[in-house]
Amino acid sequence: MSHSALILQGRLSAMIEVQFHENEERSFGEFRRKVRSAEVLSAAMQRLLQSIHFNGRLSVIVQNGQVLKSGYEEGYFRQSETGVTARLQ
Repeated sequence: MSHSALILQGRLSAMIEVQFHENEERSFGEFRRKVRSAEVLSAAMQRLLQSIHFNGRLSVIVQNGQVLKSGYEEGYFRQSETGVTARLQ
């Protein structure tokens, strides 16, 4: 391979690496924005939580972009005819 071809290949590799890091930074920025603005659940899941009047904590454990485990701590309140009842587990 000629000297100029090696230089061109090196520049191309550097440009690809810069582009990769820019995309990674942009993606992480979008992730942070969505977490800060509480946009972490699908619309269907939000509707379901609203329909059962869920109040509590949802937990999701993620590794390498894959959900390993999820869970919840329940503490939701329902309006009964005699007043408010709480259901905690």
